[in-house]
Amino acid sequence: MSASTVVPEKDELLYTPDVANRMAPVFDRVSSAISEVEWPEFAPYVDRIMQLKQERNAVILAHNYQTRDIYHCVSDIVGDSLALAQKAMEVDADVIVMAGVHFMAETTKLLNPSKTVLIPDLRAGCSLAESITGADVRQLRKTYPGVPIVTYVNTSVEVKAESDICCTSANATRIVESLGADKVLLIPDQYLAKNVAAETDVEILTWAGACEVHERFTASQIIQLRKAHPDVTVLAHPECPPEVVEQSDFSGSTAALINYVSDRKPEEVALITECSMGENIASHNPETKFIRSCSLCPHMQRINLMNICQSLEGMTHEVTIDPALADRARLAVQRMLDAS
Repeated sequence: MSASTVVPEKDELLYTPDVANRMAPVFDRVSSAISEVEWPEFAPYVDRIMQLKQERNAVILAHNYQTRDIYHCVSDIVGDSLALAQKAMEVDADVIVMAGVHFMAETTKLLNPSKTVLIPDLRAGCSLAESITGADVRQLRKTYPGVPIVTYVNTSVEVKAESDICCTSANATRIVESLGADKVLLIPDQYLAKNVAAETDVEILTWAGACEVHERFTASQIIQLRKAHPDVTVLAHPECPPEVVEQSDFSGSTAALINYVSDRKPEEVALITECSMGENIASHNPETKFIRSCSLCPHMQRINLMNICQSLEGMTHEVTIDPALADRARLAVQRMLDAS
């Protein structure tokens, strides 16, 4: 099929009796997350995407922040950004569709250079990744000669290529301390850096970047939340400001927050992170009441069933990386994996 193939408009994919019959087992599997009222809208796209995955020998990676229809209905692998890229290395597929944002697709391509990696919407960016450039990192090296540069995986390939080593929100403190340096640049998320600084004796220098979802949260919101829900367990992502993390009961990566709920089964929980994640894990934890205190990521919301379908139909948009950049960026990621 050529790249110019046009996917039918949304109202042309109909919920026919044949579609209903084929998709009945899928709905049985996802009915705790998707309502019977919603299903006729989703099912025709789920049906077509499943057909296309088989034709293309494709898999779909869905970040924990993806919407319920993608996360539960069409994804093959779910998780945080680095886990998705790592797990993709283990699958027998020719095509990988990243239901996430652009830097995640780039990281997936870095670790899977022989596979075709697609992102359904090129506009699915990231405020944090866009806060810094490779030129900025080169300037930091001049300003702080000899200081190791640790770069969050939520960055472009260009930025990773200028870095010494990468980190995730889960392993940032461990990576910083593994370098054996008295002073480290941890870029670009200023709040992650400040939260790591509170956990280590290493002096942390950073960049004024932030996630537009997590920087919105305030300590006063958490205080008001606790007044309204005295028994709530508050779980915050470390991209939140330090004063928010201080007001929380636990802070960790998306995977760590999910594991906390699954393992400890709090009666009432507030996830101080992106909204969709709470919806995704609520169906697996019916005994826990979720207090909706979250923000939507506008970039993640650009990915939907329709453009996943379009991406597989037309094999768009393929992620490509300059080989010279890729080798250097891959080294920074591999150093992280080795240190972890």
